Amino acid sequence: MTAELVRGQNHPLSQARLEVRVSAGRPIVAGATLSDEQGRVRGVEWVAHPGAPTLPGLEVSKQAAADHRLAFDLDALPGTVHRVSVLLALPTGVGGPVRFGAVAAPFVAVTGLDGSEVASYTITGLDTESAVVALELYRRQGVWKVRAVGQGYAGGLAELLTDQGLSEARQLAGSINEAVAQGLARSVSAPPPRTADTDRSRQAAASAPGPDQPYAAPQGAPGTVPPQSPYDAPGPQGAQTGYPGGPAQPDPSAVTQPSAPTGGPVNYSHPGRQTAAPPPPAPTAPPAAPGQPAQPVAGDATGWSMEERLYNQVWGMFEDLARTTAAYRSAVDFADSRMEQELDKVLSDPRSRIGGQGDAAREAAQAKRAGLVDQARAALDRDLAQLAAEAEVVEPALPAAYASWDNPVWHGYRVPMEIPMALRLGELRLPESENLSIPMLVRLPLERGLWIDSGRAGLDDPLADSDELRGLAMDTAVAHAARLLAVYPAGEFTVHVIDPAGSGASCLAPLVRSGVLDAPPAAGAAGVGEVLARLTQRVDLVQMAVRGGVADSLPPDLDTAEQLLIVNDFPHGFDDRAVTQLRYLADEGPAVGVHLMMVADREDAAAYGPLLDPLWRSLLRLTPVPDDHLADPWVGHAWTYEPALVPPGSQVLQQVLSQVAAARRSWNRLPANGFAKHR
Repeated sequence: MTAELVRGQNHPLSQARLEVRVSAGRPIVAGATLSDEQGRVRGVEWVAHPGAPTLPGLEVSKQAAADHRLAFDLDALPGTVHRVSVLLALPTGVGGPVRFGAVAAPFVAVTGLDGSEVASYTITGLDTESAVVALELYRRQGVWKVRAVGQGYAGGLAELLTDQGLSEARQLAGSINEAVAQGLARSVSAPPPRTADTDRSRQAAASAPGPDQPYAAPQGAPGTVPPQSPYDAPGPQGAQTGYPGGPAQPDPSAVTQPSAPTGGPVNYSHPGRQTAAPPPPAPTAPPAAPGQPAQPVAGDATGWSMEERLYNQVWGMFEDLARTTAAYRSAVDFADSRMEQELDKVLSDPRSRIGGQGDAAREAAQAKRAGLVDQARAALDRDLAQLAAEAEVVEPALPAAYASWDNPVWHGYRVPMEIPMALRLGELRLPESENLSIPMLVRLPLERGLWIDSGRAGLDDPLADSDELRGLAMDTAVAHAARLLAVYPAGEFTVHVIDPAGSGASCLAPLVRSGVLDAPPAAGAAGVGEVLARLTQRVDLVQMAVRGGVADSLPPDLDTAEQLLIVNDFPHGFDDRAVTQLRYLADEGPAVGVHLMMVADREDAAAYGPLLDPLWRSLLRLTPVPDDHLADPWVGHAWTYEPALVPPGSQVLQQVLSQVAAARRSWNRLPANGFAKHR
């Protein structure tokens, strides 16, 4: 996953050997400096530049160029080095631009040796500056991180190196410029620009959706940071990514299909194929006054339908909240780091610790830090206010699949005729935005099962009642299952329930009374074995039919609808064979339309040892109470998840389920007794 950094934002580095790639469009100079704990460059031997391109642990380009690849081995750096600064400068005395404001914004990316991007940064806002510190690779508590800096210097390399504490800054800057000028004199002139007909690959790359465009990420688990969905890529151990996402996917709404061959008497274009990008949303709000933010509009995103536009808009809101919060946190971290450096520099001199000089320096550093934090908080509050205004407009316009249970859209609910793009499973928020929540949408059909955690792991209250938590977990599972039944067309979704000891009977009452279940909840060892055997056989049959290319040869009594199995109170009442079947369904079931929803406490399954670890990892963990266990794949924010539950006293769940049951009966899915016969 690529972290798209903004100025001041940092990102951890998981590998020591990497590259920094620079693209500027015009020949520029690239170099690097090594700094100690105080941020000082100790001498010219700590500067890598075209005249001396190699230092222990790093290598830079030997001449000015439009594109650079700087190699780093962080483990090979001297132990006294705590920071590496990547420098960019415009060549002097060669007749080119003398300020970055006259050229395109430079782009820098930190990549692995295989070319996979770790973090990227576009250096914007430069004007008269002719040199800039693009990035910092710094060591903090034994961990290397990268920070987007973008600090420019109108005085060029001499001023930049002087600011880093190098006494021979002007002499070194002169020798660097001389080496660059000699290299340019020996270089071959660049070829003429390519025409539109000869540079199709570059045009295709330029027209591909960028990271700031809305996207439709595949459901994973929290979404796809990116054009990734922020939520389903594997996260760090202990913090499971939960928003829909996964592998990077281009936005289908932003890709233009290739045109059909022309010039012959036969038209080869498919009559139903869309051959153009989706139309932009029509503006429905008056233009904003000068200096004022634009008025938010529901569906203000690209897409072929209002549902797709709203989906992309919700994802855009999630990205905006993640990025503005990341920028704020990085700004605070940067302010703390600068304050520590200033205090260390002052207090390292014994004379400054005598009298009031040290106190004055401490107060000045703290005041500067407070000013930086206040400035960052003001920018965050401005962005949060804009997002809150957008949320107020978007939330009432959401369709039932995306809406919360208290949305009035449910009062006009009708059983749909088509499967929606996504499903709402709850809300997500960050500590800096307690009053702003973003709907958590997962793509349909589900590609991962769900694990509703009935344990106390992660809860602040150690005295939380276990039975109450189990009841809340089962209520959450019922709400999710009811929503799935409600958003699928009649006959396209089937729900099974395993409740070995009958402990979830009261929570399952809405599903049982309405008659939307495929059969009564299975109880006892015999019931558990029968349901698991039937679903396992279904997975086997569909897999064999798909692999053999004979899908039309499936038994006529096979239920081809999507299947959801709710398992309550696991692992109580499950033997080793049943556990193995559950693991099989979790791994192989989603690909052929069989999904798990486990209601369990992981600590209760500790007796199985590591046997169940693959099962837990394959499921998306959700909690019945607010908990900050979900992480996005961009910057690793710990998002607080809150489940989408029916408001207390509301009858909307019963009303929706009764319509679903009536529609299923009209499709001959249910006999008069309310349960379907096993097919």
